[in-house]
Amino acid sequence: MAAESLETDGPRSSMPAELHHPHSKFSQWKFKLFRVKSMEKAPLPSETRPQIRPSFEISPPVAQSVDLDHDVGAVSVMKLCFGGKSKENVEGPGRRVDMKLQEMDTHMNHLRCLCRICGIVLRKVKGPVHDVHGNLDEATKCALRKMGCKFTSWTEVILNVFKVDVNDDVESIHPLSFCHRCWMVAIRGGGVCSFTRTKVPEWKPHSSNCSLCSPRKTSFQRTGRKRRKSIPRAQSLTKRTRWDHGDSIALGDRRSLRPYGERHGPVQRTWRKAGIQREQWVRNITHCQREHLSTKLISEKLPVDFIASFTCWVCDHLLSDPVQSPCGHLFCRNCIVKITHVLGPHCPACNFSCSPDELVSPAKTFLSALYSLLLLCPTDGCGEHVRLDSFKAHCLSHELEKNENQHPSDFDNYLLTNKGGRPRQHLLSLTRRAQKHRLKGLKKQVKVFAEKEEGGDVKSVCLTLFLLALRSANEHRQADELEAIMQGRGFGLSPAVCLAIRVNTFLSCSQYHKMYRTVKATSGRQIFQPLHTLRAAEKELLPGFHQFEWQPALKNVSTSCTVGIINGLSGWAYSVDDSPAETITRRFRYDVALVAALKDLEEDIMDGLTQNGMEDSACTSGFNVMIKECCDGMGDVSEKHGGGPAVPEKAVRFSFTVMSISAHGEDDNEAVTIFTEPKPNSELSCKPLCLMFVDESDHETLTAVLGPVVAERNAMKESRLILSIGGLPRSFRFHFRGTGYDEKMVRELEGLEASGSTYVCTLCDSTRAEAAQNMVLHSITRSHDENLERYEIWRTNPFSESVEELRDRVKGVSAKAFMETQPTLDALHCDIGNAGEFYKIFQDEIGEVYKKANPSREERRSWRAALDKQLRKKMKLKPVMRMNGNYARRLMTLEAVEVVCELVPSEERREVLKELMKLYLEMKPVWRTTCPAKECPKQLCRYSFNSQRFADLLSSAFKYRYNGKITNYLHKTLAHVPEIIERDGSIGAWASEGNESANKLFRRFRKMNARQSKAFELVDVLKHHWLYTSKYLQKFMEAHKDSAKAFQATINPVEILEDEDMSLEPIHF
Repeated sequence: MAAESLETDGPRSSMPAELHHPHSKFSQWKFKLFRVKSMEKAPLPSETRPQIRPSFEISPPVAQSVDLDHDVGAVSVMKLCFGGKSKENVEGPGRRVDMKLQEMDTHMNHLRCLCRICGIVLRKVKGPVHDVHGNLDEATKCALRKMGCKFTSWTEVILNVFKVDVNDDVESIHPLSFCHRCWMVAIRGGGVCSFTRTKVPEWKPHSSNCSLCSPRKTSFQRTGRKRRKSIPRAQSLTKRTRWDHGDSIALGDRRSLRPYGERHGPVQRTWRKAGIQREQWVRNITHCQREHLSTKLISEKLPVDFIASFTCWVCDHLLSDPVQSPCGHLFCRNCIVKITHVLGPHCPACNFSCSPDELVSPAKTFLSALYSLLLLCPTDGCGEHVRLDSFKAHCLSHELEKNENQHPSDFDNYLLTNKGGRPRQHLLSLTRRAQKHRLKGLKKQVKVFAEKEEGGDVKSVCLTLFLLALRSANEHRQADELEAIMQGRGFGLSPAVCLAIRVNTFLSCSQYHKMYRTVKATSGRQIFQPLHTLRAAEKELLPGFHQFEWQPALKNVSTSCTVGIINGLSGWAYSVDDSPAETITRRFRYDVALVAALKDLEEDIMDGLTQNGMEDSACTSGFNVMIKECCDGMGDVSEKHGGGPAVPEKAVRFSFTVMSISAHGEDDNEAVTIFTEPKPNSELSCKPLCLMFVDESDHETLTAVLGPVVAERNAMKESRLILSIGGLPRSFRFHFRGTGYDEKMVRELEGLEASGSTYVCTLCDSTRAEAAQNMVLHSITRSHDENLERYEIWRTNPFSESVEELRDRVKGVSAKAFMETQPTLDALHCDIGNAGEFYKIFQDEIGEVYKKANPSREERRSWRAALDKQLRKKMKLKPVMRMNGNYARRLMTLEAVEVVCELVPSEERREVLKELMKLYLEMKPVWRTTCPAKECPKQLCRYSFNSQRFADLLSSAFKYRYNGKITNYLHKTLAHVPEIIERDGSIGAWASEGNESANKLFRRFRKMNARQSKAFELVDVLKHHWLYTSKYLQKFMEAHKDSAKAFQATINPVEILEDEDMSLEPIHF
């Protein structure tokens, strides 16, 4: 009978017959002997209730039939669960899980008493305990900020100082606090480095040989005593005594860990029931009390077994997001994931293998039954029965009603009582006078405080209050900048700002590096960035950095996107008889330069879409870009430095300006302008494309250099650009207008005769005599295509005519037009040409040429000397060899006419001269302003009348000068301005003033980048000129335009004691 009882009640009684060990009796005897030797003296709990199901609420041990069970204590859970011999048959699964939960809870209590970084017991270190995942307090944050550290959380500081990433820490493996000693190490290192060697322990998951739960005894090897042979036994949980010394944690047979805090005497505690203890352990792992619903909320009285089927096996709450294990048990998804992460991939109910990947959703029938349960609303005064699936929404409605009811009452104590009338406005929306009135009382209090505490410095008090407000709102970047200004020291500038400063102040590499070293040595801080960071920043702004695509691909143009500055002489041997190049030219590829210009305007394009109410994602196609092209010679640019081949000391620059960008929406057929260049005639908006040392009158060289540019331009007209703007690929089409050319350049590009020829105008076919006879009534007749046709007639002479007849047929075309220009008037050169003509009229009126014909050269020189002397004396206008824009602007004024009239003998001629100038000044705004319809509508309406009156004066009072002849610009001014305004809307916006203003930039950049070779020098000039026109850098300059005072304070800092600047708040250890 004894043998039968052993076979039926032994640990292997529930195993199948084929799995029985051949020596089962020996195994049972060995297992019993092992249990006898390894049991602790702690008695089992006295509560023994019949087990309904192995849940986490009801889990008493089942009484076994083996006699030795009465002497069995709580064995090591990890040892018996995973290393023991069929523990699940000796004790039930509920008991096994309880033991494991108790052991994990003990292990986590051990971890809470240790430092995460150094592993020392927290109670052994004096000072507060700090949270690993917490934020820095104000004292620590202030101390680290003084040493240059701007971190706000301990995770970042620990990663920098101790090289440990604590973001992925798990509560069951890692401690969640660190000691004050490690805090001191982090502070002394400035949040960046560690000056002491701190060995961070390697934290491992809990196991049967855990060093925290099973500490090794000290070895006697050092003292020379004989080491006692250890007897292997399973570690078990310590026996609980009725006297518990505070919150100490027992390890083995002694109390080795005690959490830091207040020391209390021994406190008598009562025994906890097994179910209550188990609930506490589960609660520490799942943390689901606030999220999951209790079964007590069920309104109807249902059977216990029925309710248990809708209850989670882990937390005993109603199932939330239920999942089913392979063994058929139901859990909350959050609970089973957390419990398996701590206890291992096993089912808590039956110990069957269960990983999170094997969990599936229950059947729909079960879910419908679960969600149809009626719950009683716990809100006071409600008492409504709500289905489970709508219970959260119902409770949320109560919360919203509660907040709405409490919101007005919360603010009643803070808002001033408004006794009718207009509602009280916000302080920032008031006028300056109203703000002063509102803050009158506060200003008096601040003034009193400042006189008492800060020596009357009201400004410092207000700035400090603003600084504290920024800090409290976590706007630390603005606060750091404000603090730097308050302390009179500069703030570390970004590379883009340093690049903008270098380009806008025309500093060479050596000059900038000298300034960088001087400021760093003087202030002790690296305010400016080194040169290598500037070179990295300028790569993103120069052409050749961004990716793009043309659809269809451009003809005869490479598809490469990373093309920087190239040689403009490519293809020279195939264009001009294989002659050696006598010029140096460098340029960008036209399409690559346009891409860089659009990326520079990316922020403006997105702002334009937002302001016009256009959806960003809808506007991906239909963008039209209007480009203004300018080309003009820069005159003599000779310098004493530089080597290389003998080249002309005259330079020509070809540039372009993005005038406007319009977009089409999905439904709108009409284009909407989203960007318009605010300063079209500024050198800041005129981007250089090609620089060349060539004389602008050298037609062959000019056409050879600009030939590839024209080919790229014609190819881009027939294709569209695909470019990423605002994170989305967008389609752009380009429209080119060649308007920024003077009279000489237009004749070169269109193949016309020189400006002194019979055909006076580049817009119409009038001769000089016809233009003088009829000064007003002319229309635009010339075009680029017509000039090409006339050149073919000039070249082939199909009618076999004489030279004079052929010239009269082609209307002055003598060469092939190779670049299309817009038939328009250049406002800048028109103003300069007309000023030169008025300068000659002033001389003639001083000498009274209308009375005598053909004056001698000496007389004309004397008149000119008298005029220059008078202008220098009265208007401080120095004589110039050649008329320029500044001289013309000051000469064409009524004040200048008054000064000149002092030298005119006849009163009648004075009045005529004043009337002529008055008419000219009324006509001038029409072609000089950017938008005449808005800026000068009255002058625009009277332009035809004024031009006719001006022509009558020229043909009558000044007939001696304009009898059968007229200048080119006077003819265009009187005859073609209204027609151009009606067609284009403006003349002044399309002028070449931006290109002319950039001439001085060429000379300054050339001096800034002086090299031994002119070829490399031209590359630097082109690169820095492009950076000078960057909108991105211009915005940085606008933002830092008031930084001169801060920069001066950096160079000459106020002497501050080093101890005061770098001292920390007193730290008490």
